[in-house]
Order: sequence, then structure tokens, then C-alpha cells
Amino acid sequence: MADRECPLEAVPLPAEVRESLAELELELSEGDITQKGYEKKRAKLLARYIPLIQGVDPSLQAENRIPGPSQTMTTVPKQQKPRPTNSRDERFRSDVHTEAVQAALAKYKERKMPMPSKRRSVLVHSSVETYTPPDTSSASEDEGSLRRPGRLASTSLQSHSNVEPWLDRVIQGSSTSSSASSTSSHPGGRPAATLAGSAAHAHIDLHSAPPDVTTGLVEHSHCERPQLASVRGVPRGYSGSILETAGGKLWSRSLKLAYTLLNKLTSKNEPLLKPGDRVALVFPNSDPVMFMVAFYGCLLAELVPVPIEVPLTRKDAGSQQVGFLLGSCGVTLALTTDACQKGLPKAQTGEVATFKGWPPLAWLVVDGKHLTKPPKDWHPLAQDMGAETAYIEYKTSKEGSTVGVTVSHASLLAQCRALTQACGYSEAETLTNVLDFKRDAGLWHGVLTSVMNRMHVISIPYALMKVNPLSWIQKVCSYKARAALVKSRDMHWSLLAQRGQRDVSLSSLRMLIVADGANPWSISSCDAFLNVFQSRGLRPEVICPCASSPEALTVAIRRPPDLGGPPPRKAVLSMNGLSYGVIRVDTEEKLSVLTVQDVGQVMPGANVCVVKVEGTPYLCKTDEVGEICVNSSATGAGYYGLLGITKNIFETIPVTAGGVPVSDGPFTRTGLLGFVGPDNLVFVVGKLDGLMVVGVRRHNADDIVATALAVEPMKFVYRGRIAVFSVTVLHDDRIVLVAEQRPDASEEDSFQWMSRVLQAIDSIHQVGVYCLALVPANTLPKAPLGGIHISETKQRFLEGMLHPCNVLMCPHTCVTNLPKPRQKQPEVGPASMIVGNLVAGKRIAQASGRELAHLEDSDQARKFLFLPDVLQWRAHTTPDHPLFLLLNAKGTVTSTATCIQLHKKAERVAAALMEKARVSAGDHVALVYPPGVDLIAAFYGCLYCGCVPVTVRPPHPQNLATTLPTVKMIVEVSKSACVLTTQAIMRLLKSKEAAAAVDVRTWPTILDTDDIPKKKVASIFRPPSPDVLAYLDFSVSTTGILAGVKMSHAATSALCRSIKLQCELYPSRQIAICLDPYCGLGFALWCLCSVYSGHQSVLVPPLELESNVSLWLSAVSQYKARVTFCSYSVMEMCTKGLGAQTGVLRMKGVNLSCVRTCMVVAEERPRIALTQSFSKLFKDLGLPARAVSTTFGCRVNVAICLQPNRLGKLAEQGTAGPDPTTVYVDMRALRHDRVRLVERGSPHSLPLTESGKILPGVKVIIAHTETKGPLGDSHLGEIWVSSPHNATGYYTVYGEESLHADHFSARLSFGDTQTIWARTGYLGFLRRTELTDASGERHDALYVVGSLDETLELRGMRYHPIDIETSVIRAHRSIAECAVFTWTNLLVVVVELDGLEQDALDLVALVTNVVLEEHHLVVGVVVIVDPGVIPINSRGEKQRMHLRDGFLADQLDPIYVAYNM
Repeated sequence: MADRECPLEAVPLPAEVRESLAELELELSEGDITQKGYEKKRAKLLARYIPLIQGVDPSLQAENRIPGPSQTMTTVPKQQKPRPTNSRDERFRSDVHTEAVQAALAKYKERKMPMPSKRRSVLVHSSVETYTPPDTSSASEDEGSLRRPGRLASTSLQSHSNVEPWLDRVIQGSSTSSSASSTSSHPGGRPAATLAGSAAHAHIDLHSAPPDVTTGLVEHSHCERPQLASVRGVPRGYSGSILETAGGKLWSRSLKLAYTLLNKLTSKNEPLLKPGDRVALVFPNSDPVMFMVAFYGCLLAELVPVPIEVPLTRKDAGSQQVGFLLGSCGVTLALTTDACQKGLPKAQTGEVATFKGWPPLAWLVVDGKHLTKPPKDWHPLAQDMGAETAYIEYKTSKEGSTVGVTVSHASLLAQCRALTQACGYSEAETLTNVLDFKRDAGLWHGVLTSVMNRMHVISIPYALMKVNPLSWIQKVCSYKARAALVKSRDMHWSLLAQRGQRDVSLSSLRMLIVADGANPWSISSCDAFLNVFQSRGLRPEVICPCASSPEALTVAIRRPPDLGGPPPRKAVLSMNGLSYGVIRVDTEEKLSVLTVQDVGQVMPGANVCVVKVEGTPYLCKTDEVGEICVNSSATGAGYYGLLGITKNIFETIPVTAGGVPVSDGPFTRTGLLGFVGPDNLVFVVGKLDGLMVVGVRRHNADDIVATALAVEPMKFVYRGRIAVFSVTVLHDDRIVLVAEQRPDASEEDSFQWMSRVLQAIDSIHQVGVYCLALVPANTLPKAPLGGIHISETKQRFLEGMLHPCNVLMCPHTCVTNLPKPRQKQPEVGPASMIVGNLVAGKRIAQASGRELAHLEDSDQARKFLFLPDVLQWRAHTTPDHPLFLLLNAKGTVTSTATCIQLHKKAERVAAALMEKARVSAGDHVALVYPPGVDLIAAFYGCLYCGCVPVTVRPPHPQNLATTLPTVKMIVEVSKSACVLTTQAIMRLLKSKEAAAAVDVRTWPTILDTDDIPKKKVASIFRPPSPDVLAYLDFSVSTTGILAGVKMSHAATSALCRSIKLQCELYPSRQIAICLDPYCGLGFALWCLCSVYSGHQSVLVPPLELESNVSLWLSAVSQYKARVTFCSYSVMEMCTKGLGAQTGVLRMKGVNLSCVRTCMVVAEERPRIALTQSFSKLFKDLGLPARAVSTTFGCRVNVAICLQPNRLGKLAEQGTAGPDPTTVYVDMRALRHDRVRLVERGSPHSLPLTESGKILPGVKVIIAHTETKGPLGDSHLGEIWVSSPHNATGYYTVYGEESLHADHFSARLSFGDTQTIWARTGYLGFLRRTELTDASGERHDALYVVGSLDETLELRGMRYHPIDIETSVIRAHRSIAECAVFTWTNLLVVVVELDGLEQDALDLVALVTNVVLEEHHLVVGVVVIVDPGVIPINSRGEKQRMHLRDGFLADQLDPIYVAYNM
């Protein structure tokens, strides 16, 4: 690959350059810098040390060059000849597969799918900076953090006299690279001379294999003298003399290390380590020699080595789990090299930092100068260890937990013998090893078996492979290696890089061991490699795939014919059959097949059987796929410290169908799925870890990766990096596919690719993909040697931390186990017989407040029938009694009104109306005022001259375009003859800005009341009868409908009377009101009640809280208000805004202990979570625990329930009502319009709190929504209400009388058919509780569930938006608010993102999951918007219909819209 190389003197880099390099590495590994930027900066730093000279690949010159000074290869940034891109990823595709995929895709004509829309700013990802040329060495398919192009130092070893200085030099040299990351760069392609020459680990160019090296080898076998002696048949007394003569470095240094470990680690005399203690080995991938010294040193000292990866940063993927393993193994000491130790992240003290989740470790550097020479008479204990643990290999499970597999000395020995026999290894043979020598096959062949057989080993570090993918082939060629150990990835890379290399020959190889030969895609790599290299001496029978697992070590390996192996075989299996666990050789259906190659026969001395994956380990039939189990002396012994799982995995007793054990010895489960074919050849079709069970079918993650990769991988997938895993949603596994997107791929292309992948997987595997996500290049967590860290990726996906740049979800196709939609039964008529007050065996659900007649003399009621009369009477009897105080944001009183002041102001307004606006009695007048005393005065002014006032919220000056049309609409619909307002608003209504929003010429007369002359009216209008219209109450419902209701004088005074009685309001009381004064109960409390009852109202406009959140609570405390009213939006502002400030408020003297009742005014289901957190938060300021309560009103009756707490005289007599009760209902039953009470905390439970105590004079009944018959206790139906203060009807332009009749004068279809009821439009139920109320009767509690108009009818069931929204808000911490609605028959979920835009797409899957899990609904569209987009009205209710209109008109400016397919 490298055209330019540079002979390089080994110049030690100055310390500061090394430090800068180390920092760069860290930046790159943590993603703070792009690959391109990294290469630029690195080239700059090294520029003066690397004279670039055009030249040939030095590794090729090696043969005809005298072993000379070390040369190093560096990658030249990016201008190298580009690797032919289109051929990437052949390794995953046998041509069959690619053709199959193309054929499958051809079946689908371009089906149009709606493309997700994304706000442009989110596309930042693919900026030019992040563009990485396809062949840079940044994260390749299988590589980890080692993104550094390694350098290769090759040194030749002349005689052992210079071994020592050479090692020093290597160590020196290595420190020049920025050590830490496992590439610490030294001897790159070094044939680490046999183990023994370990010393020589370096690049011992053994051309002429000088004699000293062979002697050097002998010493090797010694390193394991106690165990190996018997193997080699050497007598036990065999002294170390050969070693001494041989100058055996591995032996002498391992001995030195063993002595140091056992005797020299503590200053005191007691040893730090005892035999059997575990020791961590932290070595970079480029230093096999030091690793071997450490490994054998531990064995000699009878310590247990635990090799792990070098942790690069404090937050490596999976590093916490490794820490957990070290902790559970009781590791206290880590061995490492000098270079590596320098590169580890450091704490302030200069010590190696403690990694997250790791136990505290002492670090020991094993380089020569840190070790102590043992005294002449010191020998390691040479007893036979047998069943004792020799070493522990870590293994990461599917869930991401890391366990340690213990391998005993006996197994280790048996494994080495078995490999020797199976591979026919002999002394002085050369083995080229490309694998990680710290674990798995790399350790077994390259470190253990090779030493036992005194072979030469050439280790090629990963970093070198990335820089020069041909290095291993060149080494095989130059050293005439007889065996090579690779993965399919390495074969694939060398295929891409081999063009133009004519002079390599692989004829020396007798075995090319493919360590991951069990993977589904290895066959295509093997075939492609053979095709190309057969012309260069590679014989077909040389390729030997093998299968291994951490638990069973090597399971099977293909032997070449000369070692007696049968001819290799292939199986073409039906993918569909495999998914049901059976083997069907597929002939006709060419599309969905899996081609697998055999992995040879079982290891010598082992027995193999195939058992069922789940449940009892029954043997499989010959045509079934199961888990391969091995019975052999060469398997792992167990998981360290985990006895339970160990028993299941390492001591399985397979049984026949009749339950008879197959053999006496226990078997070890390998975690490999497969079957045994003809000639006893083992075939592997997948791994248990990659198994996904969807429905009853099993799919293998690797197969799905292979299919995805066959869809034009080069154009979109960055280096073929694809992760496939399953997540459990709604009791079944769902397949998730995550791929890294090439930086230059466009949105449209990516989407196209995603759609094609879905189709390919669907047609080949017949399974739906639940979620397909693309993430920016290089962002998936990496496993130590490349590869993708699957469990960490899955964790991030589930936690919403994956940050994809493209998401496609297909819940509709793959969620097939939803409960059946509900079929509505044709309703039974009014046949449930009424017997007295029972319906279908239950008491009729009706309740009423106290009787009005008994409560006061009718004389006073008559006197207070008309509010204008009441005001005049108060102005006459108590002229100076203050009625209103208005506060501003600073908490100062801006205006007040006593009875007489209000009366005089009202007279002035009445005079102005009659004279200037020339209105006559009965005309409608719109009052457009900010909250304040002027509004109240204008209201009474209208009543004084017989006009009908209509209060209208003024337009918002900053948002005229949306608020002014509503004002205009109310003025027009109410047929107002005149508009009363202030000067400022009058200017606004006529301004240019207003003209842009509405037609300003059509306003009726606009009159400002700021400075009208002091005039009296001749006579105050007195209505002819109490049923005359007093005022119109207009409001926009949550469903977006503008509705005005008519309130007569009789209803108005009845409303005031009920509230007065319920809340015990009399002139000496002070109440604080923080509500909007424009409609509903807010208007009544603000404008009507004080005049009727004579109490003083402290008015706090909610708008002022935006500039001073604590205003309302400070006012309550300052005026010692016993009763206060607020809305949910006010409560929410206080909870969010004052959460952290209760201490500050206490210092300012805010004390809420005066409050008896704080009522939340709302037309919805009580928000329990909010009221509870409010109570809890302000308990510190003295707010009584039971003070907060809820109310309920609606359009037809603004006050049905109020929950005053025990107040005044009634409290002493114990006559006030009981505390509000909470019940838990089953949310699933609610969807079917049923109420099922459950215990708190049970699954699907929903807490509901009663909405307050029914007001005096009010009667409530629950009626069936369709038959209109009365319902029984605890049955869900529509709440109907009858009371003197019901509104008299809707006021509309269109005179829709039928609507009126239906809502305001409904009668029950049977039972009490005489009473006239008003339908509230809300679903709820009544429940008789165990409590008694003031009259001694049992208390009936009314529970409001939600508005009928708002409910969503989906799958035959009735859903309340708030329930779905609550689930969604819980799904992720950055979801600030959520609203749902339906569009056609799709459920649309709009979420406000309170976080970074690039995290937006994380929410799509989480939202879909939670709605499926908790509500059994498939989300059709997920819309992610900025905070504040969901419109909320003054009562704090979401305006879902406005939102829906905005969505359909494309006005939301969403960050992302995902259409779930």
C-alpha cells in the first residue's frame, strides 16, 4: 500500500514532541479531532524527524539487504495511491449473496417511501472537515482505538550479546511513538523470535537463522519448565544450564520478573503477592516480547495473569466492565511496559488515573531496569499445578458484562498438545501471527504452543496491518513461514492492497489458519483470497478455517490432507430453514441461502455433540441446528467467581430424547451454533451471542450484517462498520441495525440505501427490521481490536445516547404481536332494568352538593339577584371597604378599588357608552383590557347601561399575527357593537402591523376609557327578569373550537352564591387570585365574586410571573391569604422556577403557613404529579400538606367542584368535607371505557384524584355516552350536571339549535327522564367512598378522566392524549414537553427537545418503544421541535388541534420528522 517509505534512523523524539503526539492520540480517540486534522498535525510534528524519500517498500527489500539499522515505515497522509474503493467488503459477500440481494431488490420496484425531513442545521455532521478519505487508517471494520498508523522498526539480531542493548533500544524507540495506544510501535512485523527469543521479540530477521537463535529457543521451553518438562520427555531434574549457555532471555527475564513479583514489591518483609493471586497484564498490541515475559513470569511465580486491553481513555467502551472483572478477581497489581505506562491517562499526582469502575491498581513496569536479579540459589517452586488456574481470559457477553474464563494448567497443556498434533507443529518452524496475542487463538498458537514446540513466531501488530495490509504476506514470503494465523479481515485487506505486488510467493505455507473461519462471511474471503493467490504458490488445501470460543478454547480446525484431514466441504443452506433451527439444503430458491464452509474436525482427544439451545440440553436430530458442546481436557474450567453460570456452561450433561446422559463426563457449551456434517466435519452457522429470536424464528446478527453489506456497501457504509442487535419491545426481540455512514453520503442517498437494506433483509430473511440508524463515521464504540462494541452500541441506543444522523423505523411491519383491535359490540338498549336506584346491580352514579334552600334566607338571595344592585348597595353601605388590590411584577400595588370607587368608575363608563358609542340596552360590548381594575369597572359599566359585556384577551404586541385574529373573531362572532379598551391597545388595534393581520377597517366603534369625563348616568338599568342575559363567556377549547356561552343574571348570582358558601367568603376575608380574568372560573373569581361576597381580592396577573416568578407566593404570604386560586401553568412556573430558591424565599420572609386552601382552576383531569411536587417543594415555606386541591368546571358550568379545606366556623363544628381521595385505575381497562380499581404501584396503574367537592346546588350524574342511560357506581361515562348556575346555551352566529339542545337540555333515556341536564363533554366516574361528609352522608367522589373531544379512537379503543404524553415525557431526559394527535389513522407524536440538535434522532426510537410498550400503539410520525412550539393556553392546557393544523400546514419548523414505515 505504501508507495513512499523512508529509511529512518531511529532518532529518539524529544519529550515535548512525544507529549504533543500523545495528546493528539487522545484527541483522536475521543473524537475531538477529525482523522484528517490528526494526520495534518501529526505530519507537522514529525516533519523534521522524517526525511521523506521516494523508495520501495523496505519490507520487500529486507531480503536482499544486510540486516542494518532499524527502518520505520510511516504513512504518508492521504496522497497515497487510493485503495480501489469499490472492492471493499468483498469479504462479506460471496457473489451468490450479492446477486441474491440484487435480485431481491429488483423485485421491489422503486417503492416510494416518505423521506424523513430534517432541519438543515442538523446536517452539520457531514461537513468537509469530517470527510475522511476511504482509505485512511481511521477505524476500520475491525479495529479499535488503534487509529494510529504504526511504524515498523525492524532490527536484526546478530548474536545474543547484543540482545540486551537491542531491547533497550526498542524500548527507547517505542517511547518515541506516543506510546499509550496499543500501537506503541515497535518491532512491527517482527518475527518475534520464537517465544523464547522472546527477548528477540523484535524483528528478528532470521534469514540465516544463526545458531545462537536456535539455542535461544530452547530456553523457551523452560519457561514453563514445570509443566512442559514432562511433555518434552525431558527428565524433571533438567537443570537450567542450557538456558544459561543459551543466554535464554525469555527464561532469564521471566525468572527475574517472577522473583521481583514474589519478593521485591514491598519494602516490608511480608510479600504483596501470594501464589494464586491474579495480576492484570496491560500490554499494547505491538509488544509480544514484553507480554511473554510478563505472562511466563507470572506462571513461574504461580500467579494468575489476566491479560486485558490497554485502556486509552477514561471512558473506553466496555472499560467499566473490565474494571468490574478486575475487581471481582481481586487484582491489585497491573504489569505493563514503560512506553505503555507513559501513555496511560494520568491523574493530577502523575500516577496512572483510576479508570471508571476499576479497582485501585499498583502499576509495575516489567522492562529490564525495574526488575531485580534473583540470587543464584533462588528457584521458582516447580510443583505440578494441574487443576490450579493458569490464566484468566476475559470475555464480553451479549449484554455487555465482562466475565473471566479460567483456564487451568492442565487444560493449557492439553490445549497446546492438541494444537501441536492437529496442526503438526514442529521445532524451529516459523509461524506468522496477525492476531492479538493476548487472547484466543493468538495466545494459544503464538505464545503458548509455539514456546512448547520451540518455534519462531513473527508477530505483526495491528497498527502495521493498517498501514501495510500486505505485511503479513511479505513476512511469510521473506521468512518462508510454514504456518500463518489470520482473520478473514486480514485476507480481505491484503486482497485490496495486493495489486501490483508481483514478487510474493506463498508456496512455503502448509497451513493458513483462519481464526474466524466460523463466521458466515469468512467463506467469501477464503475463496477470494485463494482465487488471487493461487497463482502465487498458495495451495487450496492450505486454507484451514477453525472454530473456537473463550469457554471451550479451540473447538475444531480443518487439517491439511497430509495430516489426514478429509476433503473440505461446503453447505448451501436455506435461510428460512435455519430460522426454524433446521438444516435444509437449498437448491431451487437461490435468493435466501447461506453458504457455509466446514471448520474441520474436532480437536484430538475431544468429543462433540449438538444440543438444543434452550431448556434441557437434549441432543439435536441430525438435521437440526443446535449449540455445539465439547467434552475434552482442553477446555476452560469456569467463569471466575460465578459458580451458577459456570455450572450451566461448563458442566452441561447432554441427554438423549429419553433423558439418558450421553456420557459420564460433563460437556462445555461453546456458544457456537451449528451441526456435524459428513466425515464428522463441524459446520458453524452462527454464535449464540448474535442470536435474535423474533416470534418463533431465530436469526443470526452476522447473516443480517452480510445482507446489509451486500447492498452497495461502498457508497454508504463507512468501512463496512455495521452493528446488528435486538432489543425487547412488547415481549419480543426487535432487530436494530446501526451503520456508520460515509461522511460524503447525501441525505437522499442514505435514505435510499436504508430503504433498500430493509427490502433486502425482508426478502432474504423474511423478517422486518424494527429500526435502522445511520451514525456519523467513527462514532460507534469500538472493541479493543477494531470491531464494533455491540453491547455498548445497544446500551447507547436504549439510553438515547447513540446520536444517529438518520433513522428509519418500521414498527408497522415488524410488530405483529399487538393485541387484536377491539370490536365494538352493537349497544344494548335501555334494557338494564332500573330497580329503585340500582342499575345492573349497582347504585346509580349520581351525587349532589349541599341543598341551597336550607343554607340562607331567601330574602338576601332576592336582594342579591342582580350584581349591579349589589355593587350599588355596597357603595352605599360600606363605601370605603376595599374590594380589589392589583399587584405588578415588583409586588407593589398599582391600583386599588373600594366599593365607592368601583361604582363611580362604572358610572363613568356607562355614561361614555351611552353618549359616545350610542349603544342601547341589550347591545354586546367587547372589553379588550389587560388584567386590572379597569376591566372590572368596564364590566360593571356595561351592566349599568344594560349592555352585555364580552371579555376578550388583548392581542400580544410581539405576536399580532396569531393573537389578533382571535380577538377579531370573538368581536365578530359576539356581534359586539362597540369595543372598550385602553389608549395603548386602541393604537395597537389600528396600527400598520394590525392591518397586516386583519382588516382594521371593519372594527366596530373603539372607545378608550383612559380619561373619560366624570359623569353620572341618569338611571341605572334594571333587567326586567333574572333570565335576561348578563354576559357572554368566550373561550377557545383545547380542541381549537371558539365557544361562547350565555350567562343570565340568575345564573351569575347563583354561581357567586355557591362559591361564597363553598369557600366561606365574607367581607373580612382576603383571597389571592393568580388567574386570567377572561373566561370561566377565572373571570368569575376576578370580576364577580368580590362584589357579591364583599371579600377583598388581591389580583396577581399571571403574565407578571414571567418577570418575577415568586410574585404570587410572596403576595399570598404578605397579605396572609387563607384562600388562593391559581392555574396549572402558574403552579408549573413556580415549581420549575423556584425549585432551587426556597432557601432564598425563606430568608426574604415568605411564609405560606397562613394558606388553608390553594385551589387549581382547571377544565381537565387533575395533574397529580404537579400538585404533589408543588406541595413537597413549598412545604419548607410552611405550606400545609393538605392545602393544595383541585377544581373542575367546563363550558356548560364553570364551577362544578371546588375543594375548600376545613375552614372557619364549619371546621370547628367538623362539618367541612373530607380530604380529596386518590384511586388507582387500570389504564388498559380505561381504553375500553371501563373502570377497574387496582392497587397502587401495580402495572399499568394510573392515579386519579377526585376533582373537588361538588358545589352547593349542583347535581351530577354519569350517563352512557351513546345510549344516554344512567350508569352505576364506578362506571366510566360522560359527566352530566344540573344546577342553577348552568349556562343557558351556546352563543353562535349560526344558531345551531340542535347542538344547543344536545348540550344544555339533555334528558336521560330512562330512569329520571324529567330533570334537564347539561352535558359537560368530559368522561369520568363517581365513586362512593368510606368517608362521611358534613351532612353525615357517605361522601361521593367525582373523578374526571378527560375530555371526550380530545380522546383518540385508535384500534377500536379510546385513548387520552395525556396518558400517551406522560409515557413519552418519561422516555428521555431531554424531552421537555410532548403532544399527540391523530392524522388520517396515524398517531403523531410531537416532542420538544431540550438539548442539542444532534441528539434529536435518539428520541425517535425511544418514543416509538415507550408508546408500543405502554399503550400497544404504533407511532406513525415522530416530530421533534424546539422548546415552546407546542401551543399552551392561559390555563396551561395544550392546544393539540392548533398544533395539528400547524403540522399539516408545515409551520412547525421541526428539527426532524420521522415517518415510521
